[in-house]
Amino acid sequence: MSTALGQWLMSEAPTSRRQAILGNTYRGVRSIVTNPTAFVGLMIVALLVLSAVFAPWLSLGKSPLDQDLAGRLAAPSAAHWFGTDELGRDIFSRTLYGARVTLTIVFLVSVVVAPIGLIVGTLAGYLGGWVDVVLMRITDIFLAFPRLILALAFAAALGPGIENAVIAISLTAWPPYARIARSETMAIARSDFIQAVVLQGASTRRILFRHIVPLCLSSVIVRLTLDMAGIILTAAGLGFLGLGAQPPTAEWGAMVSSGRDVILDQWWVATIPGMAIFIVSLGFNLLGDGLRDVFDPKST
Repeated sequence: MSTALGQWLMSEAPTSRRQAILGNTYRGVRSIVTNPTAFVGLMIVALLVLSAVFAPWLSLGKSPLDQDLAGRLAAPSAAHWFGTDELGRDIFSRTLYGARVTLTIVFLVSVVVAPIGLIVGTLAGYLGGWVDVVLMRITDIFLAFPRLILALAFAAALGPGIENAVIAISLTAWPPYARIARSETMAIARSDFIQAVVLQGASTRRILFRHIVPLCLSSVIVRLTLDMAGIILTAAGLGFLGLGAQPPTAEWGAMVSSGRDVILDQWWVATIPGMAIFIVSLGFNLLGDGLRDVFDPKST
């Protein structure tokens, strides 16, 4: 990057909205790349995304659904890098395609819980009064139950399937974001610039969505990244119990479940998808910790 462009991006007095947005983006990306924890986590997450996107090519043409009963429970070899399962399906291919299921669940849960948490939290924090009492008591009810137990209850009531698993996880994952958004909103609402906007006659909707919500996003994003591991583990738990993705879909939790009966003799059947869950969860935790260090004003 040229010196002139770098100075333009790093300017403390941007002359346009475009320069301010690009400058903030550049500083954020540079902070993440120079933070070892965030960088390692970012590389793991990037590897997950690339594995999901290029699964048909990385699997060397092996379908995750093709069965070969003559080669069932084969040990890892040149023909099958991670071995085969109880139906002779290639575990390497199924692990790659399982990344797609994991990313789908993570993405869908994220686009549901973050907006719900932001809306509930900002409304409660800004409006206060009975609105705050009602919304926060509803939030407390959901927080009173262990997340996994509540997700299992919703999944059992809705029935098995990826869509129902996403709904069950989303219904249990939004309360912490509402709490964070509420606390951020209560602090922001007392700011001088918010009072100035109020005096100018801005509507409550404009204040919330144009001024308060953008300032709450960084905290919500950090919390969402840290929660990714919990979302993945919950999804894997539902799949392990048969309440998530259904056969023959390749899903890591279901793969671990299918290999639990042969784990002592054919360890690779359950260990490989279990290691995938562990590595991806670790990556999201590292990325979340790094983002927290980057966005936390107290650390600068």
